[in-house]
Amino acid sequence: QVLQITSTGLFPSSFKTKNPLFWNTWAQRTLKNALILQKLNQNTAKNLILFLGDGMGIPTVTAARILKGQLSRQSGEETQLEMDKFPFVALSKTYNTNAQVADSAGTATAYLCGVKANEGTVGVSAAAVRSQCNTTQGNEVTSILRWAKEAGKSVGIVTTTRVNHATPSAAYAHCVDRDWYSDGEMPAEAVQAGCKDIARQLFENIPNIDVIMGGGRKYMFPKNQSDVEYPGEKKHFGTRIDRRNLVEEWNNRMKNKNAYYVWNKKELLSLNPNSVDYLLGLFEPGDLPYDLERNNETDPSLTEMVEVAIKILKKNPSGFYLLVEGGRIDHGHHEGKAKQALHEAVEMDRAIGHAGLMTSIYDTMTVVTADHSHMFNFGGYTPRGNTIFGLAPMLSDVDQKPFTAILYGNGPGFKVVNGLRENVSTLDYEENNYKAQSAVPLSMETHGGEDVAVFAKGPMAHLLHGVHEQNYIPHVMAYAACIGQNRDHCMSSSGASSLSAALPSLTALLTLIRLFC
Repeated sequence: QVLQITSTGLFPSSFKTKNPLFWNTWAQRTLKNALILQKLNQNTAKNLILFLGDGMGIPTVTAARILKGQLSRQSGEETQLEMDKFPFVALSKTYNTNAQVADSAGTATAYLCGVKANEGTVGVSAAAVRSQCNTTQGNEVTSILRWAKEAGKSVGIVTTTRVNHATPSAAYAHCVDRDWYSDGEMPAEAVQAGCKDIARQLFENIPNIDVIMGGGRKYMFPKNQSDVEYPGEKKHFGTRIDRRNLVEEWNNRMKNKNAYYVWNKKELLSLNPNSVDYLLGLFEPGDLPYDLERNNETDPSLTEMVEVAIKILKKNPSGFYLLVEGGRIDHGHHEGKAKQALHEAVEMDRAIGHAGLMTSIYDTMTVVTADHSHMFNFGGYTPRGNTIFGLAPMLSDVDQKPFTAILYGNGPGFKVVNGLRENVSTLDYEENNYKAQSAVPLSMETHGGEDVAVFAKGPMAHLLHGVHEQNYIPHVMAYAACIGQNRDHCMSSSGASSLSAALPSLTALLTLIRLFC
């Protein structure tokens, strides 16, 4: 036997990798699988799922792959992430219309609404100017979530951040400032001018979004109202100046519609999805905790939320659109906490695998991508199987000190001790909240500007190939599902498109008949 098979797939033992037969056999198997893909899946996508790893650049994908393997006591490098198994891969150019290195708001507008936009704005075109309320009206752009809803599909949003954070908000809101979470975060003049906060738009813009899960509870309640989970902590009190209780309003509006509001894991998992048509789950006042710090009793994992969402959404015979965000990958990187970020990426990959078990590639298009990258990387000639959070196998030939494989180009990990770089061997560099060293000191690490990967499977997944502008993604997904503006090719089910395809052949035949008769 050349290949050893485990629950994580195929991986080589040390002596087998020295045998050329191992690599040749593996490559030939991969080749056979690739040849099968030449028969393209051109079915109509009944369901669409977009997994968005916020800040999940290619170095993060690679490091998460190694971590996933090492969590299963493997070397790690040969491990396959669930997204690695997708047959089609492309690159996405992430720049905003006014920024070479993008932010999460402008990019969300691109991959959800199909148009590139300015940084800091959601659901509006580049004609809108950040924080200028009077540039909103007339510049709104709609999202694929709305296109799906209008086509009769069920729609859902699941995130580990606030449900009114940059990524999810572009699915339903039109706002010139991503930070206008509630009216309590808005300038008074913007409120007076008629601009709406993002939390309010979640409930008003697209009626009856079927599933909403994430954090952000405090933005839904009147200012200074105590939180149900943290009643004594003022930082979690409600923020709404207009005194509206958006959750109560939702409950009243959804009466007699099999609708449920939940705020903890126990309530969520006690639901029977077969009897739930609408679900609002707000599990924290702000963002959900990092997966490494999550209370398993009170906060659901991303995988658990995705499972419930799909069970509810898939009841619709017309199908569904689901946006899933692994949003705290980004937060971990901003804080220089690579271990937090990578564990978030591994958890999102687990959710991707679980969604795959609940759906079929024959009628479900699944896309996995990122909005942007980060100034994160790893290197240093580390040997095979080196713990991803460990040291490089050498000292710096400049300051004679060790360094970790993981480093940031900038961020909070920059530290000088007695005029010299800190000696990391004196620290617990594998601790959950260790801040990896950075070249440039910043209180918060920044995004990276390189292209990000797009993984795709299911109907029309082959249309995601090569290098694309980020705003191309929702156009492909809409085309696959016959929603939005590209629907002419979908008439084949009624025979109309088949007839139009046959007309050129019929015309040629009639011409020949005339010539010979």
